[in-house]
Amino acid sequence: MFQTIIKIIFIILSLYPIIGAMCWIIGALCYKFLYKHEIKEFQKLEEKEEPFITIMVPAHNEEVMIEQTLQYLMDELNYVNYEVLVIDDGSTDETPEILARLMKRYENLRVVRIEKNKGKAHAFNIGLAFAKGEFILSNDADTVPEPDALWKYMNYFLSEEGQNIAAVTANMDVQNRSKLIEKSQTVEFSSIVGIIKRGQMGVLGTMYAYSGANTMYRKAAVIDAGLFRQDRATEDISICWDQQFGGWRSIFAPEIMFYMNVPSSLKMLYRQRKRWAKGGIEVWLTNFKKTLSHPIKNISQVVMLIDQTFSILWSFFYVFTMGLFLLTMTYFIASQNYEQFLYLCEVVFIYKTFQMIAGLGQLLAALIMDNQGNKLKYLYFAPFYLLWFWQINAVTIVVTFIPAVKTILGFGSGVWKSPERVKMIKK
Repeated sequence: MFQTIIKIIFIILSLYPIIGAMCWIIGALCYKFLYKHEIKEFQKLEEKEEPFITIMVPAHNEEVMIEQTLQYLMDELNYVNYEVLVIDDGSTDETPEILARLMKRYENLRVVRIEKNKGKAHAFNIGLAFAKGEFILSNDADTVPEPDALWKYMNYFLSEEGQNIAAVTANMDVQNRSKLIEKSQTVEFSSIVGIIKRGQMGVLGTMYAYSGANTMYRKAAVIDAGLFRQDRATEDISICWDQQFGGWRSIFAPEIMFYMNVPSSLKMLYRQRKRWAKGGIEVWLTNFKKTLSHPIKNISQVVMLIDQTFSILWSFFYVFTMGLFLLTMTYFIASQNYEQFLYLCEVVFIYKTFQMIAGLGQLLAALIMDNQGNKLKYLYFAPFYLLWFWQINAVTIVVTFIPAVKTILGFGSGVWKSPERVKMIKK
């Protein structure tokens, strides 16, 4: 019996990327044809109908991008009833001087200064005490929403079924696309972020994570969830789960776009993915018992937890088998056993081919669905994503597993270091 279970798990892990791709394609189709809660025709609000919104921009050493971002938020949005609140989280560069200059120019720009850097979640929690808005748009310092984003967000909250919506997260796109690695992330956001969020909403009616770079929160729902967890690597994933357990709804709105600055080097990408991986594992550990204690009530979370469990197991499985493969190949070469060397190459080539076909199928489906197919041209950069991003994502889960466990045991910190920025704003 035990051996049978081990064999089944081995087969599932071996086929996990292929099974996963098929499931997300089916889920996205469910979203497109069965999901009834997406708003496709947005209604422009009159000024007197606009709820007051606080756009909150947590910032730590953001001198490269902060001025461009704030000028955009002040001058380009088609909304009247809002303020911008910057939480300067202990910046030591020119960020404070830039903010002081901009406050003289814009009346609805306010700045709260935190002397010691304690992380984005801490900055956001402090900012909530100063926010005037009933709704809070979390907006990173390198991110801009489309000009109509605010009133489109409000269409969800003001709808007949919107009173129980905790947060609405938008569809991300890439600002900086000059390098191959940046263009590849355009493909990734459509495949990994876009199609998975659609699949989760279409089948489960909820999602695994918000996009921390641009999500509109109901202030009352953030407070009800106990604010953001300050010792977590990814506050956006944590609060998404906390709010769902509190009975709130989470919404993905693919027709609302925002544009963000993405890592432009493998070093920056690896550092970003380490944080994402660590945050995901922390949420998995935090909510494992809570989810399974009431599996029927938490059926959506159970499904997401199972998927995340296999994702973590697959990452360890992949890293282990890849290491074993390299050692075996080295042994065959050293012993001049070229027949076995070629045979193993053929087996791995066939397996990887099926993986690539499944991955390309998922990417193709995502690019067709996202932004009315306007991103199909980026399919050319899919091989780079499939070859490198999968490896990075698997490795980061393995290397951050122990640090994530330490965080759950009380040794975590939310202190952040801003990534390198590229000065660019896409309107």
